[in-house]
Amino acid sequence: MRNKLALLFVIIFSYFSFPLTGQKFVNTPFSRFNIGTLEPAGSFRSLSMGGIGTAIRDNSTIFFTNPASYSGFDTTSFLFDFGLDYSMTILKSETDTAYSGDMNFDHLLMGFPVMRGFGVAVGVFPISNGYYKITDSVLEGDPEYDPLTGEYSEIHTGEGGFNKVFIGSGIKITPNFSAGVNLSILFGSLKRTNQFDFLSDYFTSYNNNRSERLLLSGINFDYGLQYMTVIKKDYFFNAGISYSSSMNCRSDYENIAFTYNAYGTIDTLSNYRNDTTKAFMPGTLRLGISFGKKDKLTVGLDYISTKWSDALFYSSEGSLADTRALLFGAELIPEKLSNYSFFKRMEYRIGGHIEDNYLILDGERIKEWGLSLGFGIPMQRSLSKTNLFFDFTRKSNSAGPELIRENFITMGVSLNLYDWWFVKRKYD
Repeated sequence: MRNKLALLFVIIFSYFSFPLTGQKFVNTPFSRFNIGTLEPAGSFRSLSMGGIGTAIRDNSTIFFTNPASYSGFDTTSFLFDFGLDYSMTILKSETDTAYSGDMNFDHLLMGFPVMRGFGVAVGVFPISNGYYKITDSVLEGDPEYDPLTGEYSEIHTGEGGFNKVFIGSGIKITPNFSAGVNLSILFGSLKRTNQFDFLSDYFTSYNNNRSERLLLSGINFDYGLQYMTVIKKDYFFNAGISYSSSMNCRSDYENIAFTYNAYGTIDTLSNYRNDTTKAFMPGTLRLGISFGKKDKLTVGLDYISTKWSDALFYSSEGSLADTRALLFGAELIPEKLSNYSFFKRMEYRIGGHIEDNYLILDGERIKEWGLSLGFGIPMQRSLSKTNLFFDFTRKSNSAGPELIRENFITMGVSLNLYDWWFVKRKYD
């Protein structure tokens, strides 16, 4: 137990040693708009099955998208889930292809029971990423070249993101019904910069720089219900619903524009700040079902809806639209308690998702779809496991001369610890 406490301390310290900005340095132009690119919610076990989890409950995994699931924790147990991922984007237009990749911490989750049928969970995870870097130069001879303007370069960058930290509990009301609630805190910031340098007369002209910074913080609640029933021996059916309430956020927005030259002279054109207007984040509704055979097979389906058209915050350069998503997935365990085959004890997962992105550009909705798979690798003589997660997601606008297509590849690994920490051992 002492060794496990030391391991947890090292992991937690390592996590919080990095800036809590949800920053992932993967270059995608879709992060330039609104609050950045939205991150999928869930542990790697959930994301391996397409992101489902509204109607799933398990004694060894924290499904925080529905807090009613916490009532399924074993008594005297302790759960800990720590994950990191590597993401790579392949961005294609009609003429160019660009690559970008980065590794980052993804989530930190902990859960434990208070009593039979009553569990508690805490955690932190990212909800959006605002990193991008776009550069372009117009030189003499280029089609866009104008002799009056001369040669120039553009640099557009973004950094930061938003995260959520939560604490919640779930309780079994009857043998078939459970309810739960999370208290969630949103925090983070985005910074975006647009810089224009005149190359032809660099030493005699003034260049332009405009930057904006948006900070958001707020509190909301996630409510969840689950219905569980046994169809026949070892076969189950679950249904779940959860709602993440909307929130009025504290907003702090600053926009600074200035000119500068090669000799260090700076002239401020404007400096605007607003820390009184509140931002508004919409609520999210999740519906889900799951069925299968206990410790053998789980199949599930989730539907998610968010009314993003009601959102309000500064820096909304792209139009916002309501989103709907369909998530589906399955998990197979050939023989969970096999004494002879390691591969029969492994967990095999597959899933997919189809959804509308919340971003509209030039009047066209960004669409996305993805496929995922994963593996749960059991640790010796324990319910603990290492989860491997792989996902391929494609985002694009409709076909046309300005077609933009992004292939997003994510690979993740998480340590999912399960132990009887509150039981005094007779032997060490």
